[in-house]
Amino acid sequence: MELGIMSFADMQPETEKGKGSNGRQRIQDLLEEIRLADQLGLDVFGIGEHHREDYAVSSPAVVLAAAAAITKNIRLSSAVTVLSSDDPVRVYQQFATVDLLSGGRAEIMAGRGSFIESYPLFGYDLEDYDELFSEKLTLLLQLNKNEPVSWQGRHRPAIRGLQVYPHPFGASMPVWIAAGGTPASAVRAANLGLPLMLAIIGGQPQQFRGFIDLYKQTALRAGRQLSELQFGVNNHVFIGKDSQKAADDFFPYYAAQMNRVGRDRGWPPLSRQQYEFARSPQGALMVGSPQQVIDKILHQYELFGNTRFLAQDSVGPVPHHLTMESIRLFGEIVVPAVRKAVRTEEKGNR
Repeated sequence: MELGIMSFADMQPETEKGKGSNGRQRIQDLLEEIRLADQLGLDVFGIGEHHREDYAVSSPAVVLAAAAAITKNIRLSSAVTVLSSDDPVRVYQQFATVDLLSGGRAEIMAGRGSFIESYPLFGYDLEDYDELFSEKLTLLLQLNKNEPVSWQGRHRPAIRGLQVYPHPFGASMPVWIAAGGTPASAVRAANLGLPLMLAIIGGQPQQFRGFIDLYKQTALRAGRQLSELQFGVNNHVFIGKDSQKAADDFFPYYAAQMNRVGRDRGWPPLSRQQYEFARSPQGALMVGSPQQVIDKILHQYELFGNTRFLAQDSVGPVPHHLTMESIRLFGEIVVPAVRKAVRTEEKGNR
């Protein structure tokens, strides 16, 4: 199982009008986090795309290009690229460039996005939400074959027999579908033969077993072998040496961010009681000691048999030193223990 980190680069909104002081510092901190993850031997680091004042990154490819210059081995992914409101040609070109800079370590995680700000920003109608993604994903996959492209759709000018440059370092780049649990996303990914990433940011992991089963069953009906499938999960994660201190340190930042998002979506404020249940053994929130996080990752592995796990760190404007310590504990304690347990189980199943 691949183990890595993902971040939305959560930040405090700017306090000085017209200046990006907080954004600059957050991106500098983010690059330190990516470099640490690489030094710790993690498999992948993903960066999300947002167009809001409380997130620092609107263009993951730009930050991943900077990360390519300061890392050696870690795979560099978007998490996600909001493909519905972007141009697949530019997405392909930008990530092919990251692939060249990194020596073949770039990948694209494509999704429709959990926020809607990018649609009016780039002139798209939310009524076309699903059609936009479907159409643009088809084009992106054609581009990724590195062959002359002929394509026509409703939401972008046609391409007739054109070659798109630059080509990536390898024959193609990995393209994942990112989903929040919508069954249609599992079916789409399986029918296209694409890896699937599921975000589990609330409730109980057990609730998502049907979603993963749908992906597997659809893939089988499409003539694919289960051994060929790649699918991952990501959860909110914050680790400290002491469980209670970790919970206390993380709560104010996590609650502030979830409540900020919740106000837009009509959610009630997050209570400490709800938070404690979410981080209990039954909940999806992985906050506490390294052993607690190890246990939860392995529990999900038992449920899903996933081939990738991404820890979404720094949810809310968590101080940089706390995020760095959480990543360090993840890389030094959690990852080796999970890898050992998974290897042992795989040997036992042969």
